[in-house]
Amino acid sequence: MNPTPADRARQAISDSGVAFVVTEHGPVRSLEEAAEARGLTPDRVLKSIVVRRGEGDYLFVLVPGGRAISWPKLRSLLAVNRLSMPSADDALAVTGYARGTITPFGSLSDLPVIADATIPAGHVSVGGGAHGVAFTVDSADLVRVLDARVADVTEAE
Repeated sequence: MNPTPADRARQAISDSGVAFVVTEHGPVRSLEEAAEARGLTPDRVLKSIVVRRGEGDYLFVLVPGGRAISWPKLRSLLAVNRLSMPSADDALAVTGYARGTITPFGSLSDLPVIADATIPAGHVSVGGGAHGVAFTVDSADLVRVLDARVADVTEAE
């Protein structure tokens, strides 16, 4: 029996050894609703965004709620002239997760992770591999277990 994407994500975060809490909630229509459902402020809800650097070359960027990737900053950090967002199908093929459920935990591909420097200290929430499923973790532990590179790569939305 194949595990569901949410099962794969939960197993991966459990295997990482980081302390986490699973939050499950119904559909949400906004960042504010997601934050409220998870008992956090919007800036503590992290988006796990897949970015395409080149043919077959992808990475995760962790972006706090209320912020967006600054493409010039990210291109400069990575020393590339061009980056793009993969199609939903490509993101699914690379990670095993549909958009809106993507998490670095249990991704089908071992991708590098960049964590924006504005991610707050303390508890933050990342996707859990299914709609309405999230993991609350300490941001320092998250950066450590994902071996994330911390850098200023976002701007206010």
